[in-house]
Amino acid sequence: MDITNTREHIIKVAMHIFSKFGFQKTTVDEIAKAAHKAKGSVYYYFRNKEELFQSVVEKEFSTLQRELIRAVEEGETGKMKLTNYITTRMKVLGELSNMYEALKNEYLNYLGFVERIREKYDNEEVTLVKSILVQGMKNGEFEQSDEVQTAFVIVRALKGFEVPIMVSKHLEIEEKLEFMINILLRGIEKR
Repeated sequence: MDITNTREHIIKVAMHIFSKFGFQKTTVDEIAKAAHKAKGSVYYYFRNKEELFQSVVEKEFSTLQRELIRAVEEGETGKMKLTNYITTRMKVLGELSNMYEALKNEYLNYLGFVERIREKYDNEEVTLVKSILVQGMKNGEFEQSDEVQTAFVIVRALKGFEVPIMVSKHLEIEEKLEFMINILLRGIEKR
């Protein structure tokens, strides 16, 4: 296995272990054992557990961004793009438990990278939602408004909805998401 593949393999294994036990309870020994590597091999690629967790979270962040962009591009109208964005965001975020832990776990604030990732994630989300709103305004689907403020409010509303969605059953999630999307769209639709 070459250097890149070994590093990626360790990240993939760490992703699973961190999601199962959380950052605090996971040890580098457990990751090394699960990856069938010596502990020293893990430290060859990552200075410490924090750096490995950062790589895991960044990989999950990239996955989420890729999925969101793909979902938005599939929508033909502003409404479809926003609907695709919201449903994909909630679905994928639920699957990316390490990133979600980093975004929500206050204990992890001492890790400098967590705040940078949160800020980057927030900014990229607002930018993506803003682009959907601008297109919808140009198409006459959405009311003319301050697209940055509107995007910010939509993103914040979604963040407030994350925890209840993460603990709900699948059917309840779909019903709640559909209800939320309808409320958001009614608020910005051109009348």
